[in-house]
Amino acid sequence: MTDRPVLEPTADHPITVEPTGKHVTVRVNGELVADTNDALTLQEATYPAVQYVPLRDVVAERLKASDTETYCPFKGDASYYHVVTEGGETVDDVIWTYMKPYPAVGQIVGHVAFYPDKADVTVDA
Repeated sequence: MTDRPVLEPTADHPITVEPTGKHVTVRVNGELVADTNDALTLQEATYPAVQYVPLRDVVAERLKASDTETYCPFKGDASYYHVVTEGGETVDDVIWTYMKPYPAVGQIVGHVAFYPDKADVTVDA
């Protein structure tokens, strides 16, 4: 049994998940690693919005599972992926995902997000 808190979004800490409705691409070191028209935008409180891309739209051969795990009391347990570039360079923990997100953000199951300091996420205008 865990003693970690499970928090629900509130008026003071709102979380919304909506279809982005635009084309989204993601590059790591200039290489295209994700391309989708089915991204979700997660907006949590005053944090910058995050694009969650369906895992099926990520170049699978570029992914390498990481041992990193974190916990968010609003979303649940996160696991991570490294990205291995065509040149063989490994960029650590570029991607995070919630395999079993809490119900308040259940729409993000099967989706991944990218750290903005390690990947270039472009949402077409």
